[in-house]
Amino acid sequence: MNLRKRLAAAIRPVLARYGEEAVGYADLVRPAQQPRFGDYQINCAMAVGKLIGRPPREVAEEIVRGADFGELVEEVSVAGPGFINIRLSDKWLADYLTTAVADERVGVERVEEAKRFVIDFSSPNVAKPMHVGHLRSTIIGDALARMLRFMGHVVITDNHLGDWGTQFGMIIYGYKHFLDEENWQRDPVAELARLYQVVYNRAKPAEIADELERLAKQAQADPDVLARKRDRVVELAAEAGLDDWQSLREAPVDRLREVLGVLRERAEQARAIAEAARQETARLHAGDPENRALWETFMPHCIEELNRIYRRLDVHFDYMLGESFYQPMLESVVNELLERGIATESEGAVCVFFGEDEPPCIIRKSDGAYTYATTDLATIKYRVENFDPDHILYVVDYRQSLHFKQVFEIARRWGYTKPEYVHVAFGTVLGPDRRPFRTREGGTIGLELLIQEAVNRARRIVDENSPHLSEDERQQIAEAVGIGALKYADLSQNRTSDYVFSWEKMLAMQGNTGTYLQYAYARIRSIFRKGEVRLEDLLSGGARVLLSHASERDLALKIIRFPEAIEQAVREYMPHYLTTYLYELAETFSTFYNHCDVLRAESEQLRSSRLLLCELTARVLSTGLQLLGIRPVERM
Repeated sequence: MNLRKRLAAAIRPVLARYGEEAVGYADLVRPAQQPRFGDYQINCAMAVGKLIGRPPREVAEEIVRGADFGELVEEVSVAGPGFINIRLSDKWLADYLTTAVADERVGVERVEEAKRFVIDFSSPNVAKPMHVGHLRSTIIGDALARMLRFMGHVVITDNHLGDWGTQFGMIIYGYKHFLDEENWQRDPVAELARLYQVVYNRAKPAEIADELERLAKQAQADPDVLARKRDRVVELAAEAGLDDWQSLREAPVDRLREVLGVLRERAEQARAIAEAARQETARLHAGDPENRALWETFMPHCIEELNRIYRRLDVHFDYMLGESFYQPMLESVVNELLERGIATESEGAVCVFFGEDEPPCIIRKSDGAYTYATTDLATIKYRVENFDPDHILYVVDYRQSLHFKQVFEIARRWGYTKPEYVHVAFGTVLGPDRRPFRTREGGTIGLELLIQEAVNRARRIVDENSPHLSEDERQQIAEAVGIGALKYADLSQNRTSDYVFSWEKMLAMQGNTGTYLQYAYARIRSIFRKGEVRLEDLLSGGARVLLSHASERDLALKIIRFPEAIEQAVREYMPHYLTTYLYELAETFSTFYNHCDVLRAESEQLRSSRLLLCELTARVLSTGLQLLGIRPVERM
């Protein structure tokens, strides 16, 4: 049962007397900020009073007199200018939790009207190793899918793979020119990754070719320009991969001039390689038999590599439809938009315009190439026509905000107005220096290495705390704890914010961490093992929840708010509302456990009651962690 909604339903008929607009203020029911005032607070009287031109306190008193809270509420009072304070009935609370022990969903009701959601998340480029940049999309998207399904919605998860882009041209070029046949036979995925890196590194200097050309012309006109721009020359040498670039900080100008010549030569070679890789991509897209055959050879290996990481993360997709799937549809998308007057030709390209204050969205370049926007529009068309969704969520970082704003607007102009399109944006993972999280060498951290490091660190913690467990059991716990900590560190943040990655904080057994919550769950399970308690025996013996101590009541109240936490997390697509709740529940349980003996309670009735509260807490922690994609552990 969602108590907040139950209380709102009780006051809604009273608010209806003040008009339809007043009914909307029923949602202003919140847990009380100060427990001494009650358990819940209703703050609608001020808004309704202003709406109808009457004193808020009078309105509040009328609401209290008219609302039927039934046995749910023990005391209702009006404070200050019109705050309505509610204290729940201890008897109702104890009775409800007694019945909730038998409920696998711990009081979380399914929605009355199920909606259809398509969730687009993770979306790595195939044939390139997944890195830390894919972490947030994968973890947040998976958690949202789990929570929405738990609430009773129909969820379709789709991993929109980048399997048709320029990286394949680079890999095909690398395969034709730099293939190590022995490596290919031994580990195809590793060899593909190596080939991509080789071509990428050789083509990268092409990006600075124009700047090098300008610098060379300036140096001809002004011999001192290289001395003044020494720092930039050093940076360009580093970007081009020159081995001794650091020595240039103290090198004479003649050496800088010599290096500039070397860099220009490298840049020209890089241009040739970059162009050759682009041509390989173009041939693939044009249906060249050799390149198509290579692509089809590469894809199964690449997909299996991605799936191996997803299996380890316990992340699953209903569909993995990549860019290649939509490629045959792109021409018709552009033609439809042109025919309907939504898109227009401009300087050889096809664009959709949004006004003077916003750049146009290009859906076909002047050279005939299609863009990400074209593919995303084809994807929307396919999803709407095949999945009939009410909502389409795109779990993609905030830097794509303009892109999705424009794509959603084009889709609506196109006639696909039924779904609610939502860009579930998120911030960046930062290192201790508050810059994007990278290796010491400045490269992007591979996701698999990040996962393995988390598991290795968790294993050291498990070995220190549980040396009595078997080798296999310790490794399984380390896998659950390490990956759980990695996920929780992300999900416990407001997704719209950047967050600083910290190994020490992430794996701490105190504070708001996944490790702490897993430990709290394992600790409760150890109580049942130590006392040789079986839940079946408690229930068959007629055990009931009793609220004889303030800590028991606080824990009961926190347990019953589980449905509210999930509902808020789902409503706003913010998993951190659930993590915050779970942490507060674990803290409340810790206080209860410190104040109330469980196995050595003063009476058998009290012992049974407290064991039921332990069971309910463990059930909520387990369910909540699993909704976040984190595996609870029985021992730790």
